[in-house]
Amino acid sequence: MTHNPPHPLLTSDRLGLAQPRREMLAEYHRWENDPGTLLGYGNQFPQSWEVREAGWEGQRGNHHYAQFEVVRLEDLAPVGMTVLSVNPFVRTAEFVMLLAPEQRGKGYAAEAARLTLDWGFHLGALRMVWLKVLAPNAAGIAAYEKAGFRTAGRLRQAGYWLGQPVDELLMDAVPAEFQGSSAVGGAGA
Repeated sequence: MTHNPPHPLLTSDRLGLAQPRREMLAEYHRWENDPGTLLGYGNQFPQSWEVREAGWEGQRGNHHYAQFEVVRLEDLAPVGMTVLSVNPFVRTAEFVMLLAPEQRGKGYAAEAARLTLDWGFHLGALRMVWLKVLAPNAAGIAAYEKAGFRTAGRLRQAGYWLGQPVDELLMDAVPAEFQGSSAVGGAGA
């Protein structure tokens, strides 16, 4: 199958945000059903192809569900996805990230999260972006902190890690604390 190459919309040092592609849905599905992904999300079981495909169709045209394919700039290879699920009434969004299993541990998570925050604050005009992360996910927490998220609270025993109930941390980011340069607006934007 020939794939249309992604077109990066916003770029940083190594990564870019592009529109997700229907032709990549099987690959996204593989990433989502990887045991490490299931563990990180606190899921216990994989999702069927039919459910994933129906979810893709249901998300098309939803302007409050901004999805990005994260691509490596050197070869435009997809390395993950990020999502901003926008609440249009209060201009906030929940952030979700998925990295391909073979791309984890390369520092892409912090860079992809930061690029998505940059988009959300400077193009999406969001007032706040938040996420939930399982407390034992030390690598995820470190990447989110590096991107600009701060711990905002704790949901006790709200998730599962290796089959055991664990706390979920709530983390958030606001534009006033977005440090450093912006890929949208240049230095200090």
